[in-house]
Amino acid sequence: MAPRRAIVLSGGPTHDFPATTACLVGLLEEHGLAPEVHEDVDAGLRALPGAALLVVNALRWTMAGPGTPDRYRTRAAAEGVSPAPDARAAFDAHLGAGGGVLGMHTASICFDDWPQWAAALGGAWRWGASSHPPLGPVAVAVAAPFHRLVTGVADFGIEDEVYTDLEHATAVDPLLVADGQPLLWSHEHGGGRVVYDALGHHPPSYDVPEHREIVRRSIAWLVAA
Repeated sequence: MAPRRAIVLSGGPTHDFPATTACLVGLLEEHGLAPEVHEDVDAGLRALPGAALLVVNALRWTMAGPGTPDRYRTRAAAEGVSPAPDARAAFDAHLGAGGGVLGMHTASICFDDWPQWAAALGGAWRWGASSHPPLGPVAVAVAAPFHRLVTGVADFGIEDEVYTDLEHATAVDPLLVADGQPLLWSHEHGGGRVVYDALGHHPPSYDVPEHREIVRRSIAWLVAA
């Protein structure tokens, strides 16, 4: 039997996406999945039919929405991304068929002109309101110790970024928190399962045993029949 497919959207500015996507590809393969990495958002979403999982480890957005800093706005014509209607429909169909979605770190900044994406993920970055401190040490606390994704995992330290004041499209029950900010949650949406993990800025984040285990569990839950 051929392994189940996982579509991985990767790429964008200010992050080493080739390196972090390689970390995720390794974890997907550990679970017996066949990852397909796409830097073209529309091509990746159009490849979703029949896939078990969509992973968004990318920073792709219009670069032109309200509050966007000028350093990005000047790049919007060349680098801005807005998924095509049929690509958005493929995402809806993926969820409707029971497919899983794993959003990592910058996934909350992606697709700022697509309300359905923010609703599915459960939260979104809003320029002028959301922010993060510099990359540095973070004390992560387990907020829901009996949840399947974090049960038995102790509080841990990690070097990462803490995304602050995201706008939540729906109420989320945080599984991990730092400095009062939710870092991890899971829910069901549109017929499928969704996990958002705000950690994962760089490869060392995936080397922390507790975080690596949580990502493993997230993948397993998202593709469970």
